[in-house]
Amino acid sequence: MNSSSADRRLSTLSRHLAGTIRNEGSGISSSPTSAGNSVFANVVRAPEDPILGVTVAYNKDPSPVKLNLGVGAYRTEEGKPLVLNVVRKAEQLLVNDRSRIKEYLPIVGLADFNKLSAKLILGADSPAIRGNLVTTVQCLSGTGSLRVGGEFLAKHYHQRTIYIPNPTWGNHTKIFTLAGLTVKTYRYYDPVTRGLNLQGLLEDLGSAPSGAIVLLHACAHNPTGVDPTLNQWEQIRQLIRSKNLLPFFDSAYQGFASGSLDKDAESVRMFVGDGGECFIAQSYAKNMGLYGERVGALSIVCRNADVASRVESQLKLVIRPMYSSPPIHGASIVAAILKDRNLYHEWTLELKAMADRIITMRKKLFDALSARGTPGDWSHIVKQIGMFTFTGLNTKQVNFMTQQYHIYMTSDGRISMAGLSSRTVPHLADAIHAAVTTVG
Repeated sequence: MNSSSADRRLSTLSRHLAGTIRNEGSGISSSPTSAGNSVFANVVRAPEDPILGVTVAYNKDPSPVKLNLGVGAYRTEEGKPLVLNVVRKAEQLLVNDRSRIKEYLPIVGLADFNKLSAKLILGADSPAIRGNLVTTVQCLSGTGSLRVGGEFLAKHYHQRTIYIPNPTWGNHTKIFTLAGLTVKTYRYYDPVTRGLNLQGLLEDLGSAPSGAIVLLHACAHNPTGVDPTLNQWEQIRQLIRSKNLLPFFDSAYQGFASGSLDKDAESVRMFVGDGGECFIAQSYAKNMGLYGERVGALSIVCRNADVASRVESQLKLVIRPMYSSPPIHGASIVAAILKDRNLYHEWTLELKAMADRIITMRKKLFDALSARGTPGDWSHIVKQIGMFTFTGLNTKQVNFMTQQYHIYMTSDGRISMAGLSSRTVPHLADAIHAAVTTVG
């Protein structure tokens, strides 16, 4: 059909529709929309997410010295986002493979990805894997893994209460509440020592009802950066097992905390090694820098292979109406890296480099505050681990630093160490010193 013929058909159609509207106009009932009012006019504007809202405020600030320490994403020494070299190599391999297709994945995701993810967190020689006691499904990063696990528990577990640490990542409460669970908290952080409140933790979990679910950060606790020692983990494990509590690990930083994939998985492997059941949510956002690819996995360790198989069948029923099946690209990147010896080795080197840079920033900030004689004990900055540091700054001090020094962070004083560089450490140290000595 040529363009003039198409234009004539469109013109005829538009005249027909106009005539129909004129002829039937008297029969059309008025609606809020036709009267200029939206049916959603009563919708109240929601507040900004407390974490993402920090970036919104930062972006509006025209100051050349502004600094964003709210974002939970790695930055280079130059303050730029980083795509790992090994990720680019893996993507190139995928692009060059002409046999790759874009068909839907199965509901549970990419089989290689699931198998390799379980092996990464549980260990290559894990008896649970060898015994087929683990079911793993690909999910939408850590958030999706937690949500799928939460909905499964709400449908199939006899206890509907989950205990989460106080404080914890702000999204945990919303995820589990919307999944159908009742959320309670247990003591975790001691603001006096800026370390772990082990006694409070053990007391609160000790008084939890038998069978309750307990959320545990596998490593690099967000937002505090405070992790239990292995001895403390053992005390926690013994209590949880003696009370028949169900551990649900959130592993968002494996390898990103200490620089060692195995060391950062020790807490999880300790619980799996005792033969008990547990849930593990994994994310590849931080440790592979695949933030926007939304790549994660949920693994459930069961008592026997038959139960694991039945659990997987029910996980499919949770996932199918939620998002049907997961995306293929990010999981293919992860699988390509994990199954190739050379790519895996390169990844571990890049991962350790990221972890080491964050550790270096901790030391530089501590040294800068010491040099300024900033009042207080700031040793927690180097004792804490992972992406975040719970500075101990209060809301008034945080607001002061934003207004006077254009430094942005969450109101609880959490800062992302990955957002710092050698160039910006002095500016932050000046701001903290001024806030502590001026605002108090």
